Amino acid sequence: MKYAIIQSGGKQYRIEEGQTIDIELLDEETNASFKFEEVLFVHDGKKAYIGTPYVKEFVVQGKVLEDTAGPKVRGAKYNPRGHDKHQWGHRQKYTRVECVGIKKARAKKEEASSGT
Repeated sequence: MKYAIIQSGGKQYRIEEGQTIDIELLDEETNASFKFEEVLFVHDGKKAYIGTPYVKEFVVQGKVLEDTAGPKVRGAKYNPRGHDKHQWGHRQKYTRVECVGIKKARAKKEEASSGT
């Protein structure tokens, strides 16, 4: 079983290939592909890779499915002396993401620039 632990929006998520998760709202369009480069841990079925703080050899490729909202959270406050009642509600916005693959990152070729 191949899985990774990624960091996004200040939170950490355990994700497997083909899995769909809700993460903090991203600034990406629907059906857009992107990469999670903040990979903290990868297990490829045989060997574990632990980052310090990130595993630079791996990236997690994702695809944005939709923007969604979480469950409604309601709150209320009542002061019986002043007949004061205050109610509020909140729905946290999330981005639903599908993990397309956990792959090794390509090594960037360092081009030696000739200095003058």
